[in-house]
Amino acid sequence: MKRLENKVAIITGAARGMGKEEAILFAKEGAKVVVADILKDEAELVANEIIKNGGEALGYKLDVSKAKDWEKLAEDIEKKWGKVDVLVNNAGIFPASGIETATEEEWDRVMNINAKSQFLGIKYVLPAMKKAGKGSIINISSIAGLIGTGMAVAYHASKGASRLLTKTVAAELAKYNIRVNSIHPGIIRTQMVQDFLKDEESTRQILGTTVLGRPAEAIEVAYGALFLASDESSYMTGSELVIDGGYTAL
Repeated sequence: MKRLENKVAIITGAARGMGKEEAILFAKEGAKVVVADILKDEAELVANEIIKNGGEALGYKLDVSKAKDWEKLAEDIEKKWGKVDVLVNNAGIFPASGIETATEEEWDRVMNINAKSQFLGIKYVLPAMKKAGKGSIINISSIAGLIGTGMAVAYHASKGASRLLTKTVAAELAKYNIRVNSIHPGIIRTQMVQDFLKDEESTRQILGTTVLGRPAEAIEVAYGALFLASDESSYMTGSELVIDGGYTAL
């Protein structure tokens, strides 16, 4: 039996990067996948790739910062598949501005997409999970939610918010058999950080103290998400899964 057989999973920011790898991997493991992203055409391409390979998927345009979008998504998926088993709050952006250069507009945008979106996703998917009597919610945070780096002030704040949102909601929803965990990736080779990995010197600097000495591939994070989405992690909630090549070990 596949690890996510008969489960319905919503993954945000799934048109590219880690979200795309999660969507494809979840489908291979038997899940019906909602490929949700503001980039509708790209989300549909990912869904079509999954369908072409024998899986079930739906490309869905979603502005993760809008409550009305989440409300409609939850309604549409319950009508289509009757339930939601897994939510992966993966959508995120990464401006590198520090406290001296970051603007109020940038702060608000980052907090809306990286943190508010996770609050909204949980809030609007919760009724379907309560109805099913179980669920797994996975919030993609970052090592930036665990440590400071002296840059990316809004990003750090948003990922710290994700970390503690995870823990308090895990405590609140345990009575419904709904588990909530966070993943804290290190440097991942995706479009979001490609400008920082443009040459050998830039790569060396951004890797910092990464013990393994290389950036991760998106699939390496997707396997962590698969574990948390599956019943194999049934005794985990409020936990932090750090996938950082040892960046935070030193």
